[in-house]
Amino acid sequence: MRTSPAPTSPALRAAALAATVTVLFPLAGCSDGGDAESAGSSQGTPRAAEAAAATTPAGLTSQQLKWSPCPAPSQAQGGGASPTPLPGGAVWECSFMEVPRDYAKPGGDTIELALIRAKAMDRKKRIGSLIFNFGGPGASGVATLPAFGTDYDKLRTRYDLVSFDPRGVGRSAGVECEDDAQLDARYEEDGTPDDAAEEKRFTEDTKTYVAACEKNSGKDLPYVGTTNAARDMDLMRQVLGDDKLHYFGISYGTELGGVYAHLFPAHVGRAVLDAVVDPTEDAEQSSLGQAKGFQLALDDFAKDCVDRGDACKLPGSTAKEIEQGVSGLLEQLEKKPLPGIGSRKLTQTQATTGIAAALYSKETWPLLEQGLDEADGGDGALLLALADSLNGRSEDGHYDNSAAANTAINCADSEERFTLDETKAKLPAFRDASPVFGDYLGWGLMACTDWPVAGAWNTPDVSAKGAAPVLVIGNTGDPATPYAGAKAMAEELGEGVGVEMTYRGEGHGAYNSGNSCVQKAVGGYLLEGRVPADGTVCG
Repeated sequence: MRTSPAPTSPALRAAALAATVTVLFPLAGCSDGGDAESAGSSQGTPRAAEAAAATTPAGLTSQQLKWSPCPAPSQAQGGGASPTPLPGGAVWECSFMEVPRDYAKPGGDTIELALIRAKAMDRKKRIGSLIFNFGGPGASGVATLPAFGTDYDKLRTRYDLVSFDPRGVGRSAGVECEDDAQLDARYEEDGTPDDAAEEKRFTEDTKTYVAACEKNSGKDLPYVGTTNAARDMDLMRQVLGDDKLHYFGISYGTELGGVYAHLFPAHVGRAVLDAVVDPTEDAEQSSLGQAKGFQLALDDFAKDCVDRGDACKLPGSTAKEIEQGVSGLLEQLEKKPLPGIGSRKLTQTQATTGIAAALYSKETWPLLEQGLDEADGGDGALLLALADSLNGRSEDGHYDNSAAANTAINCADSEERFTLDETKAKLPAFRDASPVFGDYLGWGLMACTDWPVAGAWNTPDVSAKGAAPVLVIGNTGDPATPYAGAKAMAEELGEGVGVEMTYRGEGHGAYNSGNSCVQKAVGGYLLEGRVPADGTVCG
């Protein structure tokens, strides 16, 4: 889903970290379909990618980065204060790296990518740079890494921790679509139309949004896809002075890591993919999988509430009764929104987003319980605040560009374009998958319908014969990237490359759950080169 500035409370902080994958919108396409050339796009084929990388001008591969203390994040990155020093006084440093706008014309125009780093603590035993991508697509790595930098302190003993805003994100030629007022209105619109008049408003709203993206960022839209982001990472590897790319990808970052391994298998170093996107599923299958995943997470939340007996604030003696209460609340909001924050109302669509936001982490289940309880009493402020965190809206009313970047990257990747009739025909399957989230995820299939740039693939190719082992971690309770995706990714990477590990837990991702088994395995691989046994289970 969307990222947001780091909240101050631990629970909202966890929700913000969890907001690193497309949610309530189809994930970018997955694997096996190859990189078909698309009209107006330079995504290209794997062979073309290698050729383009080989001809990147020496002035770019040998550029010297100028690092300096990081400024406060821009509005596009989410705003907020400058990152605070790490334990021991390490200062976050920022820089910009030039990359070709179009890798088919590597000597042409360039764009600047924003980078951030914290230097390794043990310089004598330093391995190199560990590059993070926190997902989205659309998450600002420059804003996200320092917000959670202490979570990776053990890894900083031997690595420079590095992240970046991928092209189209934050300060890296960030895609611009609608302004704050227009986005407020957009998020209040009904995302699950029920009749012809609502369908007309829904499709017109989508067309208006797409037109704004094309008007404000049309020159960049053909070049923001995952293949170009992978090429950027290989150029980053060279500029940072590393022979191999050491990588930690989360959520969509796993897809980016898989595409990188396919394009540059000989350059793969120690890599970890956590909260894994299924590379064999297209946009429709991914969205349907998310509907099932979020429904499972809601089931688990409701069961937990029932197990706590009188301590649970929600009415119902069974999980089914609690979920019926949630569905009833959403039906009421369809007819009459609740007071929210200031003059803003909690609509059915915003409430669905807020519920999904809290399901990303078990740590935020208490917020979901509280938000549902308050909404039942007529106060929609907390559910609206949770929705804001995923929509990228800060308390001052400004939005980051994560939603715009999310759409642009997804639509540059996925070649699927759904008509109104096709979408309506698929809704019953989505409703069967999730009574709560199915409709919204089903209607989300139309997000790329009128996009001005053709998509690159049906599913991406992540086969990486000859690459170093890639540790692939799946979480059995993950709502946004369902558990089966890890097995599929490991298999598609290829024999001897994909190493699958299972975390039996709740929430989105495994490493940041704090599970010691997972962190020991990841640390052992990244820091010491010890590859866990394929099929390792933590939990």
